[in-house]
This record gives sequence, C-alpha cells and structure tokens, in this order.
Amino acid sequence: MLINLDAIRKEYLVGIQSVHALAGINIKIDKGEYVAVMGPSGSGKSTLMNILGCLDTPSAGDYELNDINVSTMNDDQLAEIRNREIGFVFQTFNLLPRATALHNVELPLIYRGISASKRRLKAEEVLDRVGLGDRMDHRPNELSGGQRQRVAIARALVNDPSIILADEPTGNLDTRTGDEIMQIFESLHDENNTIIMVTHEEYIAEHSDRIIRLRDGLVERDEAA
Repeated sequence: MLINLDAIRKEYLVGIQSVHALAGINIKIDKGEYVAVMGPSGSGKSTLMNILGCLDTPSAGDYELNDINVSTMNDDQLAEIRNREIGFVFQTFNLLPRATALHNVELPLIYRGISASKRRLKAEEVLDRVGLGDRMDHRPNELSGGQRQRVAIARALVNDPSIILADEPTGNLDTRTGDEIMQIFESLHDENNTIIMVTHEEYIAEHSDRIIRLRDGLVERDEAA
C-alpha cells in the first residue's frame, strides 16, 4: 500500500465559522495506480491534493505514505518528504522565468544537495524522456505552453518520486497539446509510476484507471475509469 488515508478530516476557520473541507475520507492507493480525482467546486479536491502532497496536514485522521505516518510531521519533515517522495505538476507550470529548462529541472536536486555534475546528467536524462532534449537551454518565455508543461513534468520526475501529483495539468493548454501531455502521463504510467491527477474534464479522467469523485468533502464514488 503506497497511500492510506484513514478518516481524514480538514476544517478551516473562516471568520467565526468552521468550514469542513474534508469530512472524514478513506482512500487507499497502490503503487503504480493511475487515479483521477474529480468533483464540483468546493468538493474538497484541492484540500485532498494539498494533504496528499504534504503541503498541508489534516485536522484529524492518519495519512500513511510508504508506511510512514506523515499526518503529524512538522514543516521541516514535510518539506523533506515532499522533495523526496512527491513530484508536482501544476496547471500554471510554476517555472522560474529567468532560469533555463535545464536549471528549472535541476532545482529539486539542488535542494537535496546533489553535486552539479550528477544533477545535470539526471536533468538532461528526464528532459530527453519528455522530448525536450533540444530545448534544455531555453527559458520559459522561449517555449510553448506544451513545452513548458513538459519541463514541469521533467522537474516532477527528476527525484524519482513515489507519486506524481498533477493538478489540472492540461488546464492552460489547447486540446491537441493537452492530448500530447496526456500521452506523456500514459507513458509514465506504463513505466509503473503512480499518478494522481485532479481534473474537471471527463475525457482527461478517462485516461486513468480509477476515478475518485468527491462531493461535500466526502468520497461520493470510487470506480474504475
């Protein structure tokens, strides 16, 4: 079992009112699964992704990642888990505008203290994997939207993470480019990477093996895609 969420609750205080973003959810995900998370606005998708990505901690319940209970970790411990275990792909790419594609991909390895020669080799390898071997020295403003998302995917892969978390990864792309990005995710899944993707598009979710549908902070349905 790679991920085990047990009775996860998350509450926020908005003024004097307590808002229940997650109302006690249970989810298990095995290594190598390709899971889509769907639900209307306010269903708890973003909160769930933040907890899965160790960007936030639950108000109650346990989150075990690779048999480690991360739900009670402090910020420094969570940062270490994030860098070692999780690769993020965002709708808005989140690239450093003045850095080359190669340097953007190297960043997680810099945080880990990997030597310059080793991190360059690894960054070049993953950029090749996503079809950007000839664009390594380009900055984000010299790349198309699809190419920028490929850089973001390469950055997510560079640490060989346990999970790739993708939040609306095709949201800023046209349909054809979005399809190309989804083909990359399918290839990554074929290589036994674990992918969890938030999307509001049914046709994007259908690329996955399993769709978890949230509503009002609860799992409404958990079914094969």
